[in-house]
Amino acid sequence: MTTPPPQGPNPYAQGQQPYGQPQQQAPYPPQGQAPYPPQGDYPQQPGQPGFPPQGAAPFAPVPPQPRRRFSPKLIRLAIIIVIGIGAAIYGAISSQNDPDTAKVGDCMHRGSTSDTKPDLEVVKCSDAKAQYTVLAKISGNYSASEADAKCSAAAKDFQYSYTQSGDGSDFLLCLKDYKK
Repeated sequence: MTTPPPQGPNPYAQGQQPYGQPQQQAPYPPQGQAPYPPQGDYPQQPGQPGFPPQGAAPFAPVPPQPRRRFSPKLIRLAIIIVIGIGAAIYGAISSQNDPDTAKVGDCMHRGSTSDTKPDLEVVKCSDAKAQYTVLAKISGNYSASEADAKCSAAAKDFQYSYTQSGDGSDFLLCLKDYKK
């Protein structure tokens, strides 16, 4: 006795048509798959369907880490620079009126009543604080008697002499009262 062939799909025949029906082959491969598997070490051509473009990473790019705007070292350095610039500006401004910047014809103001440290400063002659006029400025370090002799030779009508020494610029100023 013979058994007729099964009528349902054959579990052993994968992808085959039942007996007696013509086999049909799909004209194109299913979308999303390559028609042929990649061969050997040949590079893939960009733009082929089913493959990522050449050079594309198979994973999402890592976002760049946020930069810190200011490090503690940078902040300390900036503070030191600002303090240094401030000190330089203060020194330049405060020394503008020092007696060593005085020239012949400048007016002076005495900021102290002490005879040993009169604290002279240069002021504008139009300023109400102007007290003295510079008649001569002589470089060098002089004693009180030498200063009077030098001022007598440089400016006949001087009334006061001021000497400064010790801070790198030794000089003598010959002064007289400023008449407004």
